[in-house]
Amino acid sequence: MDQFVDQIRSFIETNQEWAGPVTALLTMAESVVILGLFVPATALMLITGGLVGSGSLDGATILIWGIAGAIVGDAFSYWLGRGVGPRVLRRWPLSNHRPAVARARLFFSRYGFASVLAGRFMGPIRSTIPTVAGVMGMSHARFQTANILSAALWVPAMLAPGYLTMRNVDDISGASHIGMAIGTGISILLGVWLLCMVLRKRRVPAAGRRARR
Repeated sequence: MDQFVDQIRSFIETNQEWAGPVTALLTMAESVVILGLFVPATALMLITGGLVGSGSLDGATILIWGIAGAIVGDAFSYWLGRGVGPRVLRRWPLSNHRPAVARARLFFSRYGFASVLAGRFMGPIRSTIPTVAGVMGMSHARFQTANILSAALWVPAMLAPGYLTMRNVDDISGASHIGMAIGTGISILLGVWLLCMVLRKRRVPAAGRRARR
């Protein structure tokens, strides 16, 4: 796997015009059901973020391609679940990953729309949640809203550590720097908002159970 990561890094460094499409393929693969379990997108996104921070790659281009790939990957997984139905969860290759599927179904059942948003940031179930959403009949409009929003936040969050590592903390001039800082800030705010939503939804059923008693 390390050799694969090194090969992709070398390719991006020597073929910078292909950095955007390669980033899109990585984020798409990371978001496709099952395939996402085997693609080392996290390490490669950190490397790509570092190249953006060093000035080797254009940040806006990488963000656009990366977000587009993530949206397409989740959309594919959603339509797979929507089109095939529940049997897709019982057949190979998902049948070999039953614990992950069970966690994704439980998470979606509890949190619905918020699960698609938060699921993007949760490695073990990231690529499974969209398929579960499709199987369980989540509306296309609601899913795509969560899909686009989460992709727009996830990609900057993945690039940010590598980017910030390569930048001098005191050097925050330039539009690309500001854009990355904004993306990172929004990602943090989304995480706080999602946490509040999850905790609120957990408190409401608990309060209902106590009232029934």
